[in-house]
Amino acid sequence: MSGSLSDLLIVTPHPSGQLPADVLHDMLGDDAFDTAKRAAFLRRVFLEGDPFTDLIYLVPGAGHVQAAWSRFAVDLNRDRADTADNGVIKVMDFDRSPLYPADFALSPAARESRLRRLWDTFDAQVQAELAGKRLMIVGHSMAPYGPALSPTPGVPRPGITLMLGSAAAPTFPRAQWDALQTVCAQAFSPLLTGEFTRVAIGDPWETDTLSRNHYDRTGIPAFGIEVNAGLYLRDGEGQDGAIRALNGAFGRFAAGALALV
Repeated sequence: MSGSLSDLLIVTPHPSGQLPADVLHDMLGDDAFDTAKRAAFLRRVFLEGDPFTDLIYLVPGAGHVQAAWSRFAVDLNRDRADTADNGVIKVMDFDRSPLYPADFALSPAARESRLRRLWDTFDAQVQAELAGKRLMIVGHSMAPYGPALSPTPGVPRPGITLMLGSAAAPTFPRAQWDALQTVCAQAFSPLLTGEFTRVAIGDPWETDTLSRNHYDRTGIPAFGIEVNAGLYLRDGEGQDGAIRALNGAFGRFAAGALALV
């Protein structure tokens, strides 16, 4: 099928490096009032999120829901009840460095308050914006190599990964997986260089939690896409030309994906 880009919803859950003031203070204590220390911490939070994915996945004419707060305030791509240390409210980053002072503990009431403010409002916004759409794409980036938290630390990751659900429980029509991978490769392959040339399905993750949750509720096809950050970051700095090129490639891919549903 073909369709208008207005039939597409693009969700970017992790582009922000901002933290609500109370969360920042929980993490830094009095250092939250120290300009240099605050800026350094927020820079760390930004780079360990999905930096610049708001720009990479921008497609004029499509619907967009973009998270305002860092994944380290609340990870919107986790189930609300996920209490693991890398769950919906993380206590450490992906290199297993603590985010909070050693003696900090979030009370059940404070946890619930944070989830109501941040997770529930984002979930409701996605649900509202998804009404009447034919496809949802959730845009992420991934570290070039498996971090300390992963089961394969130091191993190079694909250039692009598509997260389409499992073969037994797809979130995007199983019969179209090969076609979607082909459309993706055609759009992105000119930009995939060095160690990051592969367009993969389900490596290192099969399922995007946002896609799974909203597909299960609505039946609207949904999938996640991961772009390898090694394609556009150099020493922690975004490369304008690479970000612009990835945005153009994603626009072509998104139109092709929409034509498959």
